[in-house]
Amino acid sequence: MESTAVQVELDGQYRALREEAGYLWRPRAAMLVKGPDAAEYLQGQLTNDVEGLAPGSGCYAALLDRKGHLVADMRVLRLASAGSDIWLDLEPGPGEAVLRHLRTYSIGRDVQVEDAGEQWRVASVIGPSAAQLTGFEGLGPEYAQRHRDWDGVELLAVATDLGVDLIVRAGEADALEALLRAAGVAEVSVDAVEILRIESGRPRFGREMGPEQMPAEAGIVERAVDFAKGCYIGQEPVARLHYRGKPNRSLRGLRLSAPAAAGEPLRLGDREVGALGSSVLSPALGPIALAIVRREAETGDRLSVGDGEVTAEVTELPFRA
Repeated sequence: MESTAVQVELDGQYRALREEAGYLWRPRAAMLVKGPDAAEYLQGQLTNDVEGLAPGSGCYAALLDRKGHLVADMRVLRLASAGSDIWLDLEPGPGEAVLRHLRTYSIGRDVQVEDAGEQWRVASVIGPSAAQLTGFEGLGPEYAQRHRDWDGVELLAVATDLGVDLIVRAGEADALEALLRAAGVAEVSVDAVEILRIESGRPRFGREMGPEQMPAEAGIVERAVDFAKGCYIGQEPVARLHYRGKPNRSLRGLRLSAPAAAGEPLRLGDREVGALGSSVLSPALGPIALAIVRREAETGDRLSVGDGEVTAEVTELPFRA
């Protein structure tokens, strides 16, 4: 009975996210890169074109090691109100390593890298009514920014693929939460938001992708890599794979015959071709998952999951826009 009640609650949160709006606090590592050399410095560290960002815009990027494997993925924002300052936020797991890397390689440049994680919090507001209910109508495209004073709470809003993120000083988080509730934005769980992420086909660091993958294997090249920019750490193997080869593994969608746990091995016949990444039970699509699988597993192939009681059909992404 308890599991049924949980699923009913999750279905209600999913419906709110798809039809109206919901919010949750995102645990993120955050850094401010300051100084006149900030953009030029990050241009040589990250995979995307940081120098080409106009104030008030942003991009998605990755930090790689010298073999082209992922150290972290992140959001990069060229702040409109702070001159040359650039905001980075990413999953908490690799946060310390990224901060240490950026500080180490900034020596000799007019750049300061500040740990901003304790000073700021990020609330994701997701759903078709997210911008309207928070007073940020028309904000776009993704990564576009706008400031607003909402009843005394200073906010930086950033457009996302599913709504808007609100960046607020940590001391004003409770006040923002009260404003969101008063505006009719429902609080939702991480599990509900994960369903939308999987449906959108976007991998998450520490889930589907990590230090074992290159951007092409994780399915993030189109969003994260600019092949026309100058050199950056890990550029040569990334470019070589893009122009001369094909990744042996890639991010794929899976339609499951029944729910299954993350980490379960995936087999095509007798051959193991990957492991299940994030798996959810979508109220609209049923059990679905993301996984990085070998290229032998083609669209339409049926894989066995774990001991074989559950099967998975390989499909293109996204499951739904």
